[in-house]
Amino acid sequence: MISFKQILLLAILLLGASVSTVRAKTEVSQRSYGKLPNGAEVQLFTLKDEKLEVQVMTYGGYVVSIKTSDRNGKMADVVLGFDEAAGYYANTNSKSGASFGPIIGRYANRIAHAKFSLDGKEFHLTKNDKDNSIHGGPGGFNNVMWQGKVIESGAELSYLSKDGEEGFPGNVTVTVRYTLDGGDLKIEYSARTDKDTVLNLTNHSYFNLTGDATKKTLDQKLTLNASRFTPVDANVIPTGELKSVEKTPLDFRKATSIGDRIDADDPQLKIGHGYDHNFVIDGKAGELTQAAELYDESTGRVLTVFTTEPGVQLYTANFLDGTIHGKKNVPYTKNTAVCLETQHFPDSPNHPKFPSTELKPGQEFHSVTVYRFSAR
Repeated sequence: MISFKQILLLAILLLGASVSTVRAKTEVSQRSYGKLPNGAEVQLFTLKDEKLEVQVMTYGGYVVSIKTSDRNGKMADVVLGFDEAAGYYANTNSKSGASFGPIIGRYANRIAHAKFSLDGKEFHLTKNDKDNSIHGGPGGFNNVMWQGKVIESGAELSYLSKDGEEGFPGNVTVTVRYTLDGGDLKIEYSARTDKDTVLNLTNHSYFNLTGDATKKTLDQKLTLNASRFTPVDANVIPTGELKSVEKTPLDFRKATSIGDRIDADDPQLKIGHGYDHNFVIDGKAGELTQAAELYDESTGRVLTVFTTEPGVQLYTANFLDGTIHGKKNVPYTKNTAVCLETQHFPDSPNHPKFPSTELKPGQEFHSVTVYRFSAR
């Protein structure tokens, strides 16, 4: 016969098992975020669980804020940006603007001479980085209105990029989902096309784990799961080589403060005015792999990045010079943020040996990146 004590113990064990499998509930709300100068009304989605609060808007798919706690439980916003949608619009459409958290497409990073060949035909893109195309051109995904809706645990944005937009071929339907799960912000990208095309999508958030954009991020420790990178020429275009990070200032395989070697006498750092390089993630592309970890010792905040993409672009906000005033009118200055842009390699359409970014009719583009926030 089973005793009362045994029954009680069994009940406790079963209750514990059931509690451990319950997912944290994410609250999702939607409201107007004002109008752009062109009259378009912007919607803002707020995603909130017990660890994170994330806001995303329909203009450009910008991640407007990410609030997470430090080791003492103090919440703070850890991404740069603006206090209203109009600020993002003005910044995006200025010559000296920066990409503070949008969806980047059709092609993240640079394409040399703003052209590439596909199926024997040469396509010419809009030039917006001297002779090159960068981040999809001035009318890229960061500068369009997306359709948004609430989904379970998050928000979904969708957009139809028409054939010929910024010079890219094919009508491409794109869906981006933002969901929360216990400290994880998951961004899931999907796309289809009706013509052969190229596609490379990312999120371009500027992270400052101190939660204070007046503070530099040079003391924050970075680990990259990457034993190789793609060197660039004087125009910041990949040479086509996959070079070892061994015995270079680009070796972050062990946790290293970003500022330790940023001013080293190295030609790659001089070209980028600091770190602005694509790293080749060690692991199998297409599988969710840890790409990076960023740690701020002063607050204990940790950002761990996982992705199915083959590369991650490290950019250390080298060109912020104080002319852009962001949230709370704070001037954004050099090295006050870190970007970790999960992606395919820059200029891949012009480098057949790089992982392909081609998308054909009948295929589905699918990519996942997870930003995990914690504290220690």
